[in-house]
Amino acid sequence: MSSGKILVAQGGGPTAVINQSLAGLVLEARRFRDVSRVYGALHGVRGIINEDLVDLTRETSHNLELVAATPSSALGSTRDKPDLPYCEEIFKVLRAHEIEQFYYIGGNDSSDTVRIVSEQAQQAGYPLRCIHIPKTIDNDLVGSDHTPGFPSAARFVAQAFAGANLDNASLPGVYVGVVMGRHAGFLTAAAALGKKFPDDGPHLIYLPERVFSLEQFLADVKATYARYGRCVIAVSEGIHDASGEPIASLLAKEVERDAHGNVQLSGTGALADLLCDEIKAKLGIKRVRGDTFGYLQRSFIGCVSDVDQREAREVGEKAVQFAMWGGRDGSVAIKRTGFYSVDYELMALSDVAGKTRVMEDEFISASGTDVTDAFRLYLRPLLGSGMPDAFRLRPSPVEKILKK
Repeated sequence: MSSGKILVAQGGGPTAVINQSLAGLVLEARRFRDVSRVYGALHGVRGIINEDLVDLTRETSHNLELVAATPSSALGSTRDKPDLPYCEEIFKVLRAHEIEQFYYIGGNDSSDTVRIVSEQAQQAGYPLRCIHIPKTIDNDLVGSDHTPGFPSAARFVAQAFAGANLDNASLPGVYVGVVMGRHAGFLTAAAALGKKFPDDGPHLIYLPERVFSLEQFLADVKATYARYGRCVIAVSEGIHDASGEPIASLLAKEVERDAHGNVQLSGTGALADLLCDEIKAKLGIKRVRGDTFGYLQRSFIGCVSDVDQREAREVGEKAVQFAMWGGRDGSVAIKRTGFYSVDYELMALSDVAGKTRVMEDEFISASGTDVTDAFRLYLRPLLGSGMPDAFRLRPSPVEKILKK
């Protein structure tokens, strides 16, 4: 006899719209007569193995809507990267609680977790439907046109660089802004959408899809500064040399690493400071400033794309529909179908799990320091409505009398 119980969890970095997916899933699931309980796991897969579960069936629809419009992970998240033994423990808990559907909202690692749990259930002959719901500001999931969370973070980055450019134009110098993105440069590239006039920054954009040379970087900055009298630079935290070594680790005297052995890129301002020091020392430019956007870009409450909100809600709804009617496990993918419209497909978990998408060559300029119009056309509809704009005076010079 069917238990009608389903479980949802959130994993990885929070986003501005991840709770739209949660609310969409819960509200859609409660429409089905066969669903008796919708459980949520606190702090991702760690909450599952610790049996820290909450009953979302008891949440009011009104409160779910309020939570949906709130950034960050309402259920809490985790950076745990489950291996096979860990996933076996997840499966034990799901089986003990008679869970029949497992949904995990997350990125690459989360999709791989869903794949392993799905395989465990199949081997045990246990009827468990496993669905991965996409989420990542890095936009690096294979098979999707884009992923929920990315458009809102991209909107933040575009607006932040538009503001940094205005500041830099008022008090000229060199500005370096470091943006998240270890392997994929989509979010850093979004800085280009903040430009309005031809001489606006960012004047230089550096992505992890291209090898970074410190010597060429300094030459680029010098030439740009000579041309405009200033230079605004967008840099991905994941820039690396020809051997793949992160520039942050090459320039820093001491390197911090995370639990997985990766060089810590997001939690420090080291890369911006190091690049600024190089510019000052090698080029002799005095006014040089650097910022690290860090976690601000992930869950910024005042900067959310309405397109992102809508699609994040719909991937949660479609996940339930695929589980109830699709008859197979998988990962929900967004597919662009027009100038701007989308449809949703269920991809095989093996086609998504453990894979990383990077920016396509057609999106990156020949110089490697800018994006193409193809990228601008790709990103602009995702940013949503109401993007702020900047304007300039049209100065009419007054003829000089004393200093002719």
